[in-house]
Amino acid sequence: MPTQPTCDTCGDPFAVPDAQAQRFPGWTPKQCPACFRKKSPAKSRSKSSRPGKPRTGSASLEADLTTAEVLARYTDGPTTGLFTDGACTGNPGPGGWGAVYVLDGEVIEQRHGHDPDTTNNRMELQAVIEAIHMAPSGRPLTLYSDSQLVVNTLTQWAAAWEKRGWRRKQGPVENLDLVQPAYALARANPDIAITWLRGHSGSRWNEYADALATAFRRPTL
Repeated sequence: MPTQPTCDTCGDPFAVPDAQAQRFPGWTPKQCPACFRKKSPAKSRSKSSRPGKPRTGSASLEADLTTAEVLARYTDGPTTGLFTDGACTGNPGPGGWGAVYVLDGEVIEQRHGHDPDTTNNRMELQAVIEAIHMAPSGRPLTLYSDSQLVVNTLTQWAAAWEKRGWRRKQGPVENLDLVQPAYALARANPDIAITWLRGHSGSRWNEYADALATAFRRPTL
């Protein structure tokens, strides 16, 4: 039986309808049907629908851009911080993670890696772990992740899970081998604010982190 995806909003596993899976092979929705239905129309509007706001181009995940192509195409978004992303083909399947530390628009350090058999959520968590390791000690920074599940896990849910002996009300914590070290690093580095950033919306360094995460699919970084 294939692994069920986990909702980025509520954190619960859910089943993808067979008709949807057959129509979009390899695609995994980020929200369960219940959370998707709760999404307000205002939040579901894309930024490109705002008057006078031109589209910045397709996401690097869809275009499979290299890091150089990302820098040539995108200019928007924060210019200082830790930017992370994870990617997976098939979910589960081969995947990768990327993390970059940027200061005033300049890359200070970047890391990326891949796993031949993984999930998107695992790669998102691995990217956060690597990003915190890159951060200079004692410097206030914002860590940007486009995974609401990861951000909520580390800033809201993990504390309660730890008190329950690392269990959720609904059962075991998924990816505990990565959740625990990520949460420990987040607690040990209170100067790092972990924040959600909408993915593939034209933010330069989010797209750059995505290019690092998807590098396993390309011959060129």
